[in-house]
Amino acid sequence: MMHDPAAEKKQKNWYRCSMAVLLAAALLLSGCTGGGSVLSGPVRETDSKGRDGSALKIVTTIFPQYDFVRQIAGERVSLQMLLKPGEETHSYEPTPRDIIAIQNADLFIYVGGENDAWVEDILDAPEMKQVRRLRLVDCTALLKEEHVEGMRHKGQLCPGTEEEEEENDEHVWTSPKNAMEITKRIAEELSALDPEGREGYKANLDAYLEELAALDRQFREITQKAAARGQDLLLFGDRFPFRYLAQEYGLQYYAAFPGCAADTEPSAAMMAFLIRKAREEQIPVILKMELSSEQIARAVAEASGAEVRVLYSCHNLTAEQFEAGEGYLSMMRKNAETLQAALGQ
Repeated sequence: MMHDPAAEKKQKNWYRCSMAVLLAAALLLSGCTGGGSVLSGPVRETDSKGRDGSALKIVTTIFPQYDFVRQIAGERVSLQMLLKPGEETHSYEPTPRDIIAIQNADLFIYVGGENDAWVEDILDAPEMKQVRRLRLVDCTALLKEEHVEGMRHKGQLCPGTEEEEEENDEHVWTSPKNAMEITKRIAEELSALDPEGREGYKANLDAYLEELAALDRQFREITQKAAARGQDLLLFGDRFPFRYLAQEYGLQYYAAFPGCAADTEPSAAMMAFLIRKAREEQIPVILKMELSSEQIARAVAEASGAEVRVLYSCHNLTAEQFEAGEGYLSMMRKNAETLQAALGQ
């Protein structure tokens, strides 16, 4: 299927109209509820005060920034994540209550980029001008989304040789180095909103940065050993949102789709390419993301004699993992173990 610019423009116009209707519904609902809190969980009693004199309200779209805030702020703020545990971020659609939560937030933290176009549309509304916001893509240097050989993109296989205009890759948190820069910015925002909590935020940030630095050293040791043996290739039977992780640690990869691909239907040519590469390179582990189908990864693994493992992008986690207190650090530590197996260690 060829890329149709006219159809894409029509779809974007429809999407913007939908966002306008959704915003109108949210404002109507806000008027009916008096603009009160719509947090799914209880509001914590804290010394930190927001615009309305209650607990400082922090709203995030997905899990990485949610976890970063709770590591830095602890119980000092009232924190909400719009994406429910167990939901896949690419299928998320905001509700009127989500929009009210954003409107009432003292700080709204989102990723930015192509998948957050709905956020930009909402924040452009006059009613949202007072909302303080932080975009993760503004916290660190950006890389372009990459289309490697064999990857299916807009209905076609990417040859890996043609240059084309690409979107920025928005999965900036997948590198622990970037996570350090993001958490520093979050701490700055929290301190500006709540000067009385500045010392506590700094102490928590410093402790968290030490753990991120240790995680960075662990990844670097694993990948440097792999590079020394000439075994630094990964194969994903899934989308690939790990551009920053691969760039930071010098990893090569093949994957079925780019990180933000909407079309994830496998083609015969793409499957044949991945299976051939898995066999030729004697790949021991075929990787997939969390909360996504393992259809492609399982088929490639069965055809090549490999096993399937999850590499966490940390977009989100299951309800069980959330209740168990899993976080960015614990999932990335699991990733380190998975990389060791995938790189033949």
